[in-house]
Amino acid sequence: MTTLIRNHLLSPGSLFTRLVTLAAASLLAAACSPRSPSATTSTAPGRSADPITIGYSSWAGWWPWAIAAEKELFAKNGVAVQMKWFDGYVESMETMAAGQIECNSQTLNDTISFLPGANGGEVVILVNDNSTGNDQVIVDASITSIQDLKGKTVVIEEGVVDDFLLSLALRDNGMTRDDLVIKGLPTDQAAAAFVAGKADAVGAFPPFTGTAKKRDGAHVLVSSADYPGAIPDLLVCNADLIAERPEAVQAIVDTWWDIRAFMNTNPEEAEAIMARRAGVSTEEYQEYKEGTTLFSIEDNLEAFSEGATMRSMPYAAKTMADFMVETGFIPEKPDMSNLFDDRFIKASAQ
Repeated sequence: MTTLIRNHLLSPGSLFTRLVTLAAASLLAAACSPRSPSATTSTAPGRSADPITIGYSSWAGWWPWAIAAEKELFAKNGVAVQMKWFDGYVESMETMAAGQIECNSQTLNDTISFLPGANGGEVVILVNDNSTGNDQVIVDASITSIQDLKGKTVVIEEGVVDDFLLSLALRDNGMTRDDLVIKGLPTDQAAAAFVAGKADAVGAFPPFTGTAKKRDGAHVLVSSADYPGAIPDLLVCNADLIAERPEAVQAIVDTWWDIRAFMNTNPEEAEAIMARRAGVSTEEYQEYKEGTTLFSIEDNLEAFSEGATMRSMPYAAKTMADFMVETGFIPEKPDMSNLFDDRFIKASAQ
């Protein structure tokens, strides 16, 4: 396969460059800012007195975190957590990379994308789910194959999860993003632009897939169901937090299983909470359930284990990183030796 470098990903406006710049800026600001007497004596970030902030955004596998916030499940596990909602997924990753939140909800490929620019190092501690159809490339009625996309305009949030899905599909059909006219927009705006007829295709995830399908003749050309294991959705935390407060991190992971138990015993209330957080009706929520496969503890144990398929995250990460270098998503393969920490899942299993 020919190695291609996508200029937009390496330009000053690219996601990768912005993440590195943000991380450097936060470190410079910390080094140069004068410290008041109160600042020198206050509890340092990451210590037990400080609440931990977890970022999440609009993805069906992450909506369950709203249950923990509403039902105060973190407090029951003895940890102070603030759930921070981001309207934009990229904004959540930029905020995490800049060290302004301790944990964030993101995909494996996107975590790999900004590992070099991450502030303090990002570590995967939990797999929430696998995308099994909810990430989609939606096209107008005239497009019936990947080859039909040649020369067409695609609106997509560049450099992140659905751009990754599109690139996988193009690769498998002997094409690259250079064969398309790519217009980068946040996913909500991309879906609206597609409905307005300003593009021939869009990459999106729920609830914005529902928006995109309002266009007459719109249909799904490719989805994450076509690439099993390619898009695991995760909780990542700052390495410093894990080192300083492992008991708090364990409590967060344990809370996720309390959330899952609540969903099983109170399905209607749980779905109402998640739908409200996502800004969709409970009927619309039902449409998204099948395309997101929530992982059990056993699924997590398998995902964190070494293996030779995409069900193994260490294997998947190496495969993804090689592909992302080839296609220009990242300039070089990052150090992933400390990317996964399975001790919290193992403790939950016990």
